[in-house]
Amino acid sequence: MTTEVHPFISAFRGSFSGILRWPQLDELWATIRNDNTDSWYIYAIGETPPVSTSSQQKLFEFIDAIDKLLHDEHQEDYCGVVYVDDREKPTFIKIFDPNNLGVTCGFSDNPPLPGWILTRMQPIDLPSALPGSGNRRRWWQRIFAS
Repeated sequence: MTTEVHPFISAFRGSFSGILRWPQLDELWATIRNDNTDSWYIYAIGETPPVSTSSQQKLFEFIDAIDKLLHDEHQEDYCGVVYVDDREKPTFIKIFDPNNLGVTCGFSDNPPLPGWILTRMQPIDLPSALPGSGNRRRWWQRIFAS
C-alpha cells in the first residue's frame, strides 16, 4: 500500500538552509521585497491556512513585524530560527517561534512545527497533516499490555 504525500508536505520536508546570521536574514528579506510580486502565502501555524496570497503591502508588514519579533525575542548574536529552501530564489521559508524552539536543528523524531511559513504554494493544515509521534499513546498502552 502506497500513500501519496501532499505536495505541500513534500516541500515542507524538503531541503532547507539555516539563516545563521542576522545580516543573512536582512538579505533574505531584501530578496523577497525586491521580487515585486504578491504571490506569497503567509501561514501562521495553528491558524486556518490561507486560501489566497497576501498583498505585497501585507507581506512587507509581516516581514517588518516578524523581523522585530525575532530580534526582540531571540536576543542572540545569531539568528538560527529561519530556514529557507533557496536563498537566492526562495519559495518556502520556515520561521520558528523563539519561545518554542525544542529541537529545530539536528535530529529529532518529532521536531516542533515552525510558528510561521512564507510560501509560494498554497499551504495545508500542518498540525492535521503531520500527526504527533504517539509516544504518550504508546506509553499508556504499555501499562495495559501485560
